[in-house]
Amino acid sequence: MPDFPKPGILFQDITPLLGNPEAFAASIDALEAVLRPFQPTALAAVESRGFLFAAPLCERLNAGILPLRKPGKLPWETLQHSYALEYGEATLEIHTDGAQHGDRVIIVDDLLATGGTAAAAAALIRNLDAEVVAAAFVVELTDLGGRQLLRDMEILSLVQIGETAD
Repeated sequence: MPDFPKPGILFQDITPLLGNPEAFAASIDALEAVLRPFQPTALAAVESRGFLFAAPLCERLNAGILPLRKPGKLPWETLQHSYALEYGEATLEIHTDGAQHGDRVIIVDDLLATGGTAAAAAALIRNLDAEVVAAAFVVELTDLGGRQLLRDMEILSLVQIGETAD
């Protein structure tokens, strides 16, 4: 969708995937297959579409869920991290007791663009002394360079869109 949420942005809409039970199940199956070898103890779900993919994966992988939310949405003590988006700024929060030393965490979101959101998620998790073992996305926009910002972790994406896609 061109010019959403602001002029110059080409929004990649995943709602057709979410509305198709077979396609959604296939995406969860594919994510499970690539994430299982990492043996995560928790999945860090980025608000809000990351929740949709992380929840069924947590059950399948026997892992906990760490909700990463916008400020003021979590009911406990939180840490927060602000970051730049391709069209503005944002902040994520995590509960201060959400993860701990020894946890193997995979960040889960619907889309990798510039990498700012995933980098903020990783910073929050590492501030809690947990290990970020990978980040998983349904769609990766390769031309926006998010993978380069996340060089310190394994990046897994089901679909790559752009001229630099594999």
